[in-house]
Amino acid sequence: MAAPEGEAQITAMNDTLIIDRMPEDSLWQTVLTRQAGDFLYAVTTMGVYCRPACPSPRPLRKNVRFFRTPSQAEAAGFRACKRCDPKGDRARIAQSVVSDACASIDAAETMPSLDGLATRSGYSRFHFLRMFRDHTGVTPRGYAEGVRARRLQTALASGTRVADAVAEAGFGSESRVYEKTGAILGMTPGAARRGGEGELIRTASADCPFGRLLIGATDKGVCFLGFAEPDDALMSDLRQRFPRARIAADDSGLQEIVRAVLAFLEEPKQALDLPLDLRGTVFQQRVWRTLCQIPLGETRTYGELARLIERPKAVRAVARSCASNPVALAVPCHRVIGRDGTLTGYRWGVPRKKALLEREREAVGGAAGVLTGN
Repeated sequence: MAAPEGEAQITAMNDTLIIDRMPEDSLWQTVLTRQAGDFLYAVTTMGVYCRPACPSPRPLRKNVRFFRTPSQAEAAGFRACKRCDPKGDRARIAQSVVSDACASIDAAETMPSLDGLATRSGYSRFHFLRMFRDHTGVTPRGYAEGVRARRLQTALASGTRVADAVAEAGFGSESRVYEKTGAILGMTPGAARRGGEGELIRTASADCPFGRLLIGATDKGVCFLGFAEPDDALMSDLRQRFPRARIAADDSGLQEIVRAVLAFLEEPKQALDLPLDLRGTVFQQRVWRTLCQIPLGETRTYGELARLIERPKAVRAVARSCASNPVALAVPCHRVIGRDGTLTGYRWGVPRKKALLEREREAVGGAAGVLTGN
């Protein structure tokens, strides 16, 4: 039976990739433009096979064959390219090395030396540093600073005295924390320790197309927006973010905000414009502001977002900032996708991320591509 119109059906015959509706000329064009693709190409004169996006010089078309999997290419006598690592062997080894280094930094009371980390990894200092940057987006010292900041934030949120929290987190003195308070916490240590103490957060709940919806707002604006979970789970999330704040239901007072969110979910004709009270590090705030600049119906990859904030190596840090976004929809982290176009993890579920993007694209005049999950 022929494949439905527009559907790619992949089969293997004599080790060569045959794709209905996608002639080899289209595959070759993908290789020429170095785009991601679910296939491999091999160069007969070199005896190697590569990913379509491989940075190696483009071969002559007559010397190229296409394959579906590494095993098919190897059965035909080709070996894996060392530059693009089509089997992912080098990437897996590097990921293991970096994960071990991160675990070492996490467990240490003070920052391990770069030489010590490199020796532990079995690689040269330069090679280890480049590997660590490629996989985390930051240097080992930058990663260690993040670990200390998280320790400090956790200690302050538990009510620990500022001086004790600073010492437990590994900072040399309180003055260092106050000098860089914005970069470390996004607020003063005292404010972080108070955890919303003395503040009133008004809340409103409602049914939405994805289940339940909870909005939390201070006198400055919306500080929490969650959906698609039971009321108890959403309220627990809010309380964890503001453990000492007084929380009171105010459905009538937040009626206009609720109405705006529901209207956006039903028919996203324009960006969701709400007064916001966002609290995070300077880096997080920068990522969140940039997210708000992604037009309705469009997407950006994590790498593109990192370049937009002028931190091209900080892809993983960008991803973490997206994951910690406290106001779903208003800060549209659902508009960020994997570099190959897949829908990566979303706090409220990948199916909902897909549904949101499809609604937005329909609202602006049609889909701009096929959306796929993990």
